[in-house]
Amino acid sequence: MDFLCPLSTIRRKNSSPAPWLSDVLRNNRRELRSAARKWKKSKLDTDLTSYRTLLSKFSLDVTSAKTSFYKEKLETSAQDPRKTSATTDRYHFSHSFKKILERVVCNQLSDYLMQNNLHDPNQSGFKAAHSTETALLAVTEKLHAARSAKLSSVLILLNLSAAFDTVNHKTLLSTLRSLGICGTAGEWFASYLDGRSYQVTWKGLTSAPRRLSTGVPQGSVLGPLLFSLYTHSLGKVISSHGFSYHCYADDTQLIFSFPPSDTTASARISACLADFSSWMTAHQLKLNPSKTELLIIPGDPSPAQDLAISLSNSMISPTASARNLGVTMDNQLSFSSPVTNVTRSCRFLLYNIRRIRPFLSTQATQVLVQSLVISRLDYCNSLLAGLPLNAIRPLQKIQNAAAPLVFNLPKFSHTTPLLRSLHWLPVAARIRFKTLMLAYKAKNGPAPS
Repeated sequence: MDFLCPLSTIRRKNSSPAPWLSDVLRNNRRELRSAARKWKKSKLDTDLTSYRTLLSKFSLDVTSAKTSFYKEKLETSAQDPRKTSATTDRYHFSHSFKKILERVVCNQLSDYLMQNNLHDPNQSGFKAAHSTETALLAVTEKLHAARSAKLSSVLILLNLSAAFDTVNHKTLLSTLRSLGICGTAGEWFASYLDGRSYQVTWKGLTSAPRRLSTGVPQGSVLGPLLFSLYTHSLGKVISSHGFSYHCYADDTQLIFSFPPSDTTASARISACLADFSSWMTAHQLKLNPSKTELLIIPGDPSPAQDLAISLSNSMISPTASARNLGVTMDNQLSFSSPVTNVTRSCRFLLYNIRRIRPFLSTQATQVLVQSLVISRLDYCNSLLAGLPLNAIRPLQKIQNAAAPLVFNLPKFSHTTPLLRSLHWLPVAARIRFKTLMLAYKAKNGPAPS
């Protein structure tokens, strides 16, 4: 028996109690279980009636407690979605003061860069009216234009290792001086970067503090903007090889278009990546070849080409699709993958919301569905402009399933009046609306040209 069925120790899993379960409900649950045991033992009708009465009351109390719990959670999230717990008043005050000071400096620095035309036009990160969506639009439009001109294109998605943590302070301050940020302003930035330290905690032990001579603080207001300035000169390296590029923070996308008959494309791409890698090494940044993606978009109607690219002693082979700023792109620019992925994730979210729907009010359900489901339907949906209706029909089915859920109606209820009541445009109209809004902003200034 010891050989076939040896004894083993299994650690008991202590599941956390339900957050809506109060002391009163726990006491009522004990009484209910006691009544159940009494009826099973006696089999008397009076005990059965008593048990059913307690069960009905307990069910109503639990439903009421769950409803109050979810209502409070949703209202709290709506008022302050970034609210954190376990912070002291003193820490909260000092932390907020630092954020305010950084925000003031960030606004002044952004205004200075804008007024003196020092911003990299191909950097969409941390700039007003710029987003991952505008960055993806800029890239896909170049790829569409190249295909219309019967040119093949290569899209290289470069991945950096711990980019924010390896920024050299001396090089960054030198870059700021080259942009005219010197004198008192330069001294302030030197002070901002100086005196930072870090500690490591492992198994309850904490190391002694060590000085940080590299890196910009992630999660800060200024850190991302300083990183984009640190890479300001990289664009010249890329452009010198005849490549286009677009960046969003540390995500860099290289675009190279060429005639399908060009036999030098592979060598030119490798040469550009070699210079790119040399610039990164000089600035103490490191490429991650294992996470670098390569897409080849063939010039219509030419077949896809097989290019092997060398990067840091690694060979990068083309892939049929790759994830780019949260959107899966394929080498035919069909965008079928993002539609499939969004549909799958939204279906799962609706399933989970449906499970707790009996404990939610209509208003709370609407907030939940709009923040978790409808926001996913809207993310970068301008990329779907021009697709046939059958390509986006799965997204419309998700919206059609979400509307009855808000009103707690059967799945196959007529959705048109429900969408009107919720003021939800159908998916195709939402895409048109996004496109028109971006066009308006681009024409009137806030959005990138």
